[in-house]
Amino acid sequence: MQSSISNPLRLGLRQERVIPPQCLVIFGASGDLTHRKLIPALFELFLQRRLPSEFAIVGCARRPWSDEEFKEKMRLKLCDKISSHEQEWTKFTEFLFYEPVDLQEESHVKRLSQRLIEIDRLKATHGNKTFYLSVSPNFYEGGCKSLKNVGLLDDPIKSRIVIEKPFGRDYSSARKLNKIVQSCANESQIYRIDHYLGKETVQNILVLRFANTIFEPIWNRNYISNIQITSSETVGVEDRAGYYETSGALRDMLQNHLTQMLAVIAMEPPGKFDPEAIRNEKAKVLQASKLANEIEPWNCCIRGQYEEGGNYDNPLKGYRDENGVGKNSTTETYIATKIFIDNWRWQGVPFYLRTGKRLPKRLGEIVLTFKDVPVHLFESTIINPAPNQLIIRIQPDEGATFKFEVKSPGSGMRSRPVEMEFSYDESFGEPSDEGYVRLLADSMLGDPTLFTRSDEVEAAWKLYTPLIELMENAPWKLPVHKYESMTWGPPESDQLLAKDNIFWRRP
Repeated sequence: MQSSISNPLRLGLRQERVIPPQCLVIFGASGDLTHRKLIPALFELFLQRRLPSEFAIVGCARRPWSDEEFKEKMRLKLCDKISSHEQEWTKFTEFLFYEPVDLQEESHVKRLSQRLIEIDRLKATHGNKTFYLSVSPNFYEGGCKSLKNVGLLDDPIKSRIVIEKPFGRDYSSARKLNKIVQSCANESQIYRIDHYLGKETVQNILVLRFANTIFEPIWNRNYISNIQITSSETVGVEDRAGYYETSGALRDMLQNHLTQMLAVIAMEPPGKFDPEAIRNEKAKVLQASKLANEIEPWNCCIRGQYEEGGNYDNPLKGYRDENGVGKNSTTETYIATKIFIDNWRWQGVPFYLRTGKRLPKRLGEIVLTFKDVPVHLFESTIINPAPNQLIIRIQPDEGATFKFEVKSPGSGMRSRPVEMEFSYDESFGEPSDEGYVRLLADSMLGDPTLFTRSDEVEAAWKLYTPLIELMENAPWKLPVHKYESMTWGPPESDQLLAKDNIFWRRP
């Protein structure tokens, strides 16, 4: 198995921009995301030689660690990943610093401000600062205000702030949070992160569509019958019950990751390859999107919750038996919904989105199913020939598959389906970067292309407002159906598509 930490020789295939002198400040440095995603991503950038020598990483959390304690804790957490890069890791740790900070205490942030001045002098970071809020959403408001009050966000060119999801809990809270954050910093300084947008295949959708003449002419309602967007996980809630019980699959995955996939796959060609031009087109898609039945939203959405499953050797708990989950919890671990986009390109084409935990396979994919041929002229090896499909794999094996009919060998004119494959790993001889590598680099480069703008966030929340209101005010109309762990969700989800004589793809 190939290590997720890159070989520096990979640079031969890459033409990447070098990040300018910078101080990256990570709030929530003692948390899971920092050692699981952020520090490994930064170390990957170091191995790719994309970090300048004038660079610093300042971890901040309430724990009273020293610089050396922080370095040692990161080393212990990443020991498996750095075992073959010990010398490089030693050099990388010269970038690491730590400052105990409670974001809610302005005096702590003032002390941090002074420490950053010292580090700037030591590492010559030219006053450039990126603040990464890897903290509970409860601290976004207070954190931004504290940074603003001590002057750390005053320079719109040299300072920026990265905010993790979830950005709000519904449309009204997202609007309120937007106003607060925008009162502390310019929109150009705000980077709302969605790690799905950092995946290579998501970015490749733009190239696939707009750099190839064969796709764009048929990328519309005249040729496409339906689009399915799936994100499935084999794991359960694990140790995230405290967060997940107040979130559920809708807020955790559907409103952000899957809806961003919808925007990228359905957007119009931008006038130029420019961050704001791309985000303008994505926002238009979301503003034109609606639930298939806004008056009776329960008819276009299915919620589910996993029950126990597995086998004798590997028994799996049901969601309600997980630590921290209420015995009568109605939190959905699976959700599927049907969406229409009211514009000239997509009018009448159903978009089916689904996501869930404890499903049989970990994957993310977009399936474009093309309309059937008007007349079947040839016999087929199957009773109902499958329509052409373009399957874009987001994870784990990033790439694409095109399914089409060819003649079967032998006499007669019988057709059979075949697949044409593209894999990033096989085509380029290297695995694509993990999403956080790209997104961290882009945020420090000041490139907002893959980050969600305020109007996108609000449009996405507004799209699901009928479902959220139904779940809160009349939950009996949108019941949570049970499904066995390691199956593809509740049977009711299949019925959602069966109404249109469509079936979920079973990868």
